[in-house]
Amino acid sequence: MSSGLPPSLERLIEALRMLPSVGQKTATRLAFFLLRKPEEVRHRLGNAILEAGISLKKCEICGHFSEETYCDICQDDTREKNRICVVEDSLDLLAIERTGSYRGLYHVLGGALAPLEGIGPGDIRIHELVSRLEHGDVSEIILATNPTLEGEATATLVVRKCESFQGLIMTRLARGIPVGGDVEYADEITLTRALENRLRY
Repeated sequence: MSSGLPPSLERLIEALRMLPSVGQKTATRLAFFLLRKPEEVRHRLGNAILEAGISLKKCEICGHFSEETYCDICQDDTREKNRICVVEDSLDLLAIERTGSYRGLYHVLGGALAPLEGIGPGDIRIHELVSRLEHGDVSEIILATNPTLEGEATATLVVRKCESFQGLIMTRLARGIPVGGDVEYADEITLTRALENRLRY
């Protein structure tokens, strides 16, 4: 049955469906939105995507995106070099940076353990983290993986791989019920973390 759309428009919609959380209806709306824009806007968007794909690479130290061999954070001499915050991906790094309260370094794992999806220890940057510990003067690892089953399994793996380093402190982000949240709607992991990280009045 014909969709009533030209083939080039169908291809655009299918390409937009590759974006996270974008279904058929949203992809169709986005496609028509782009087509209503002037040609120069579409060119600018297309060129920005192509340029980012060509120019960006992974920092050879932490794995964050960079246009240089090393990212701006790793090159910043004012950062605390003895502290590394381990995150699953660069979006997590950016979220922590926005707080302005952390001045250490990062290590981007590039994902989390997900055996059902075929993602094992060799698919995330654990070896690179261990190498940093072997060749640097790191005193603390902060685990900032997501509070999911995959994130918890990944954090456990990091601890197991790093626990043999003498004098290394391993901490994790405090977790619990967010401000404005209701106890009755909190999941089991969140409630467990809230109990573990309870504070004295």
